[in-house]
Amino acid sequence: MQHNGYTIRDLQFWRIVLSLGFASIFIFASLYSMQPLLPIFTSEFDISVSYSSMAMSVTTIGLILGLLVLGFLSDRNGRNRYIYFSVIGSAIPFILIANTDSFLLILILRFVQGFALAGVPAAALAFISEEVDKQFTNVATALYISFNSLGGMFGRFMTGYIAEQATWQTSLYILSIFGVGLFILLLFTLPKSRNFMPSNATIAKDIEGITFHLKNRAFLLVFGLGIVLQLSFTGIWTYLPFHLLGLPYSFSLEEISYLYLAYGFGVLGAPLAGWLSGRFGLRNVRTVGIGLLSTGIGLAALSPLSFIVIGLCIVCLGFFTAHSLTAASVSKEATHHKGTAASLYLVSYYTGVAIGSTFLGPLYENLGWIGFAVVTATLPIFYLGIMRVSRFKKVSGIKTV
Repeated sequence: MQHNGYTIRDLQFWRIVLSLGFASIFIFASLYSMQPLLPIFTSEFDISVSYSSMAMSVTTIGLILGLLVLGFLSDRNGRNRYIYFSVIGSAIPFILIANTDSFLLILILRFVQGFALAGVPAAALAFISEEVDKQFTNVATALYISFNSLGGMFGRFMTGYIAEQATWQTSLYILSIFGVGLFILLLFTLPKSRNFMPSNATIAKDIEGITFHLKNRAFLLVFGLGIVLQLSFTGIWTYLPFHLLGLPYSFSLEEISYLYLAYGFGVLGAPLAGWLSGRFGLRNVRTVGIGLLSTGIGLAALSPLSFIVIGLCIVCLGFFTAHSLTAASVSKEATHHKGTAASLYLVSYYTGVAIGSTFLGPLYENLGWIGFAVVTATLPIFYLGIMRVSRFKKVSGIKTV
């Protein structure tokens, strides 16, 4: 029997928000945990920068596959079991990774881990929309997204700091213990679904939903923006450690890990963007967010350390402002197959992670930090121009491309 959903005054509301929030912290910490360790892998396994960065990109490819498969299954079999599977399935590979001397095996395990990571993002927002009163869904969603930001910051900071103080394997053991403990806690704290209704749609119907959106040029532009934003954001954070480990900085991993605290500005970005967009319009605020992202990257390209720190803070604020509003525009504009539209945006978003992690490696190796920063700063502005031109043609009655 269905109920109206939990309100902010109900204990179950906070059990849902905190359970999914801490699950999200672990998932995103696991996803980005390898980023500070890439320079260690290049020296310990005697591999190139591009090859070491695959510890990020293969995980993202596994996550994209997992979003498609686990999202489909959770619509038919319920949300809870895939959230539980995601947490424990992400925790166990850390133990195996820490005990291997083969980088190829690390990549295989990271791919498997990426698939498991998808369970939480594939089911969490649907769980919230089904179990929380519609009046408070936006509040629960905003809190959940804020936990995403905390997870990315925690994963990067913790592994970099612990690797410097002890070993990189120790940081993975700590993450694994955290994940197993969280899995046990979730079994008792995450409420059971009460409003879940199994989907009777066939695979053909799901494919129809995908093609419906892929034929929409406006949506394709938005999906492309998701790729571009994440490509630039992930690219800067992936290759920043290599830049700062070299001259004239010669930073330690511990010192680099403190820079990941700039991610805290991302926690402010999403709710601030939502409030400002209500007053000034979604597109206007998103444009400002993209401008901040590119400006921040430009500052981070300069030599003074103070400019790099300020630039990274602006990068995080701008990225999460633009990303949250781009995601919101997908949900707002989709008239059919809303869930599929949201999933496609997530796929494009994580495709940007994969490209920014590995495929930009040759760009960094050949152009250096300044050239790399110029390209990643220019790309979002250039793409925004493409979107504006396309929108102008549509308004003018000219067929868009």
